[in-house]
Amino acid sequence: MKTRFFPLIVLSLLAFMGCEQQVSETVTYVINEPIVMEASVFRNSVKVSKAPHELTGYGKMSYYNGYLFMSDPEKGIHIIDNQNPSNPQLVAYIELLGNADLSVRNNILYADSYVDLVWFDITDPANPELKGRLENAFMGVLPAVTNTSAIDQKLCDEEQQNNKIIVGWKEVTRTEEVEDYWSRGGFWGWVRNGLTSPGGKDFVEAGAAASGNSINGSMSRFVIYKDYLYSVMHSQIMIFDLSGAAPVQAADKVYTSWEVETIFNYGDYMYLGTPGGMIIYSVEDPLKPEALSAIMHVYGCDPVVVEDDVAYVTIHSGNACGPDSDELILIDVKDKRNPKQIMSYDMTYPKGLGIDNKTLFVCDEGLKIFDANYPLDLLSHQLAHYTGMAGYDVIPFNTTLMMIAEEGIYQYDYSQLNAIRQLSFLPVKAE
Repeated sequence: MKTRFFPLIVLSLLAFMGCEQQVSETVTYVINEPIVMEASVFRNSVKVSKAPHELTGYGKMSYYNGYLFMSDPEKGIHIIDNQNPSNPQLVAYIELLGNADLSVRNNILYADSYVDLVWFDITDPANPELKGRLENAFMGVLPAVTNTSAIDQKLCDEEQQNNKIIVGWKEVTRTEEVEDYWSRGGFWGWVRNGLTSPGGKDFVEAGAAASGNSINGSMSRFVIYKDYLYSVMHSQIMIFDLSGAAPVQAADKVYTSWEVETIFNYGDYMYLGTPGGMIIYSVEDPLKPEALSAIMHVYGCDPVVVEDDVAYVTIHSGNACGPDSDELILIDVKDKRNPKQIMSYDMTYPKGLGIDNKTLFVCDEGLKIFDANYPLDLLSHQLAHYTGMAGYDVIPFNTTLMMIAEEGIYQYDYSQLNAIRQLSFLPVKAE
């Protein structure tokens, strides 16, 4: 069991100097110190391999022109030939430190690499070519924290100021004597002076395939709309213009009212999933997103997908996602300025989801498939339930459902809703 975030105060002593009483504490605590890499070494570490790598992790995914691109979190990108979903083939691998999200437009793959935006020519997907890098596009992005300990933000800031890239964490135990412990606000006051709680990364454009853009899963923090890449990080939206030879930041950052986890585009609107609720932005003016409304729900991690006038939101508990709330929520978004909840359904531990022509796919206890024509009685219209896997996210497209799970990539043919069948399974190999 890992030591928790709260310190153990093992010794107290009072020191008196004249008439002034000084209080100090010897404090033992566990903290994450940054593992760093020289910026030049980091930026020269990209490697493209025509020999495929075995799947050893799972993350965000994007579908484009018969190929599936999947992030191996913070390590790289797998490229899978999925022209025959019954026989998917790993064809290439991009070693890209710090990758989490990705999207494709007009044969260019855009991906994050910790603080940078990197892009590749995938005219031949089996032979991707590195084309460029926009440095410091995502300032403040740090590697995921997989434990419950705080991070040493002060040390992180110092390393970054010295042109170092933070690429990981080392959990250490410290024992220090802290002067005036209680007068500085006790432990929480001390935290504000240099320690922060863990951060990290967890995360479909309608008609995307026809427009030359990829289709992303519901956990994505990237989405492409017209000539622009929208990226959500922390409580801000960043917009990059992709129309030129190289992407450039096209507008000032847009600051949101809540921390944003996911982004989904449908029509001229962006739907943002946050721990506290769903936010709707208009992008009729692509460079000036307008916040139209927000609808709150219980605290929890929540991807969003939309079809017609209904938004579908899952909320799952655990880790940093909040209390024990696991739900599927349906929201009427016909009036973008006044969304209204239609119904909430209890789930076990839902994550990603997808919707295609009123067929709803939810990663919960494996994979659940519903006829969404019955929003007020959805659970009675379950079409199928596949168990034995831990589903993470899905992309439904052209009657093929692509699902990434802890165990691997599952694909299903849903051309006949009364006879949905599994097409293939590409396993993730345990390291």
